[in-house]
Amino acid sequence: MSFLLPKLSCKKEVDQAIKSVAEKVLVLRFGRDNDAVCLQLDDILAKTAHDLSKMAVIYLVDVNKVPVYTQYFDISYIPSTVFFFNGQHMKVDYGSPDHTKFVGSFKTKQDFIDLIEVIYRGAMRGKLIVRSPIDPNNIPKYDLLYQGI
Repeated sequence: MSFLLPKLSCKKEVDQAIKSVAEKVLVLRFGRDNDAVCLQLDDILAKTAHDLSKMAVIYLVDVNKVPVYTQYFDISYIPSTVFFFNGQHMKVDYGSPDHTKFVGSFKTKQDFIDLIEVIYRGAMRGKLIVRSPIDPNNIPKYDLLYQGI
């Protein structure tokens, strides 16, 4: 289903998307088109893109083509999903140590829809961090790896 969603293939395109998407949540899925978990997430994103079109814009970003952002957001696990609103990076408290991105695939379409609604409403009120509405059992668990510290 990744062929249904627009792709950003260089730093300039990602920068332009971050700057130009206004009054909507910008969803950037970092991953690879041939990864099984990325394809599962892409399926959920593609199926919800139309329903969320008034609140969100979704793009796919290949981690190998945009290494600057892969390193900047410390993307060591794929897929990782990052959210912006009016050029501002939106953070979400998932109950995990990392609030900057969602790692893994959403279990259901409704989990993703609920998260976008919460981010959108919080951003419209000026918040930069919101609490995740997703059931903690549906959030993938992982350990943060700090290299070279």
